[in-house]
Order: sequence, then C-alpha cells, then structure tokens
Amino acid sequence: MLKKSLLMKAKGADPYDLKQQENVLSESRMMVPDCRRRLEAALSDLKATLVEVEESGQKDGSEIGDARSTITDVERIFQSSDA
Repeated sequence: MLKKSLLMKAKGADPYDLKQQENVLSESRMMVPDCRRRLEAALSDLKATLVEVEESGQKDGSEIGDARSTITDVERIFQSSDA
C-alpha cells in the first residue's frame, strides 16, 4: 500500500487519489492490532475448550486433531511475527 502511494506521488497523481490511498493505509494499520488481539482471544478460547474436551475423556477425533493443528499453526504465526 505504501509503495503504491509513493508510486502515485512520483507519477503526479491526483491529490484526492493520494489522500484516499493514505486513508486506506491508515485504516489498515489500525485494523492489524485489533485483528491480532481478537485472534489471540480466539486462540485462548480454543485452548481452553480443547483442555475441557480432553479432560472429559475425548482425546481423539478429527475435530480435536483440527483444533491441535490450528493452535500449532496460529502459535507459529505469532512467533514469526514477533521475531
């Protein structure tokens, strides 16, 4: 997005179009932290649910495997974005 805005400036784009691109960029920057917080909350809920299910005696099943896989994938994403 930033690259596009810089290219538009270099090509002498309409100031209105530039302002619109800057607004989109600004909104995107605000959305990312909120999305991350919501994903962290969902991950926490999934982990808690998985613990409850496993404590009830269910340790196998496609949904349980999917939950474990999702937890692993999301934690990997968080680790790579924190680095």
